[in-house]
Amino acid sequence: MPHSGTGPVEEQGARLGERYAVRSGWQVATLVERRTESPSAATLVLDVPDWPGHQAGQHLDLRLTAPDGYTAERSYSVASGPTAAGTSRVDVTVQRVRGGEASPYLVDEFPLGSAIEVRGPIGGWFVWDPVTDAGTPVLLLAGGSGLVPVMAMARARREAGDRTPVRLIYSVRTAEDQLYPDELEALAARADGFETRTIFTRAVSLTELRGPRRLTSSELATWGWPPELEPRVYVCGPTGFVEAVSRMVVAQGHDPARVRTERFGPAAD
Repeated sequence: MPHSGTGPVEEQGARLGERYAVRSGWQVATLVERRTESPSAATLVLDVPDWPGHQAGQHLDLRLTAPDGYTAERSYSVASGPTAAGTSRVDVTVQRVRGGEASPYLVDEFPLGSAIEVRGPIGGWFVWDPVTDAGTPVLLLAGGSGLVPVMAMARARREAGDRTPVRLIYSVRTAEDQLYPDELEALAARADGFETRTIFTRAVSLTELRGPRRLTSSELATWGWPPELEPRVYVCGPTGFVEAVSRMVVAQGHDPARVRTERFGPAAD
C-alpha cells in the first residue's frame, strides 16, 4: 500500500532505477521475484541483505534514481509477515496508480535482478504482534490496497500458529481489483478463528446477494466485534475510507484509544 502520492513526470519513468547511490539510512536491495496480484497490482519480492527485521503493519521507503540524478521516492507497506534480523526477503505489494510515476514502473517494467534503494522498516503504531498482542480480539478494516498491512498481520498470525479471534472486512471496488482472494479464502477455511468478508463498492457479479455500495454502519455492527469485547481495531485505506469507517467504529461505542489508523492519498473506495 502506498503512503504518498505520485508526481506527473511520466516521461522519466522508463529510466528510473538505472542508477543508485546509497545514502545514509538506505541500503541496496535486489528484485528477485514479481507476483501478479490483480490486473493493477503486483508483489515485489526484494532481497535486502542487511534487513533488520520488521513487524506486521510497518512500511518501508523505496527510491529509484535515473541517470540524470532525478529520484522518485515512495513509501509502501510491507506485505510479508514479521521477520527477525538477518532474514533478507521482504515482500512489498504495489498498486498501479493511474497517471503515476513510480508505481506503473514498479508494477510493469522494473526488471528482475535490478537494484533499488530501500529504507526501513518504518512505523511502530500501526502494528500487531502475535506474541505481545495475542488473545485480544482483532477487527481489521481495509479499503482497497489498505489490505496490504493488515494482510501482513493475518500472515503473522498464521505463521505463529496463533488462534487470536480476528475478523477482517475488506472493501474493494470490484472482484477484479481484489488482492490475495485465494489466500484470504484459505485463511478462513482453517477454521481457527479468522473470519473474513469482502464487499464491493462499484460492481458485483449476479450471484452476489449484496449490491455494490460502501460499508454501512449496520454491516459493521453485524460483521465486526461488539465494543464490549474491547477489540483492537485497525483501519487502513484511502483517507475518505479511513475517516468514514473510524467515525462509525467510535459511534458504535469502541474506545478511540483502541482504534489505530493508517491512511494514504491517492484514491479508491
